[in-house]
Amino acid sequence: MKKNYAVIGLGLFGSSIVNTLLAHNQEVLVIDKNEERVNEFRDVATEAIVADTQNELALKQLGIGNFDNVFVAIGTDLEASIMTTMICEELGVKKLICKAENARHAKVLEKLGADEVIQPERDMGNRIALHVLEPKILNDLKLRGELAVVEFELSNPKFFNKSLQELNFTNRYGIQVIALSHVNETGAEIPNSETVTKKKAISSPLLERKKTLRSLRIWQQNK
Repeated sequence: MKKNYAVIGLGLFGSSIVNTLLAHNQEVLVIDKNEERVNEFRDVATEAIVADTQNELALKQLGIGNFDNVFVAIGTDLEASIMTTMICEELGVKKLICKAENARHAKVLEKLGADEVIQPERDMGNRIALHVLEPKILNDLKLRGELAVVEFELSNPKFFNKSLQELNFTNRYGIQVIALSHVNETGAEIPNSETVTKKKAISSPLLERKKTLRSLRIWQQNK
């Protein structure tokens, strides 16, 4: 079943969200006070509106409270971001996802009722630094709180050709392997206790983010 989406703020972040939703054939209302930005989406979005979203009446007339998901992707104008978030919450948006410029801004948005607050610059900076520290990390996904899923190659010989039950990663290292793939295989599998690892397996463990580098060293050790 299709859901409807509204994206408020068409900077780089907001535009990326719109393009991804449209690529998945979703219905998207786009809103920005900059007419030039709005015009870029007139022919592709479900509806493209020039509006000041600090105006409660404007958002009411657009029926913003009826949307399943609303992204407040306003950039450096913190007052506009905060006011828009507050109005969307008051109008009953089902799920409100907001961009924050910094930790203090994020805290304000959370208190106003945002369901999810994203700091894209911070998150991207963390990912880049992690990849520079450990280039063997293939991918990582930060979850709520301190958890993350990190993908990397299993190259420690002592872990080869053993079942996950035998390896007992959860009790020994505090990590849970949630996906595993092997060389020459097209996709990953959801492993169980009887799944056997092989040389150069690509492992995706769920772990506390602070344990990422320690876990990678365990995965990569040759002794």
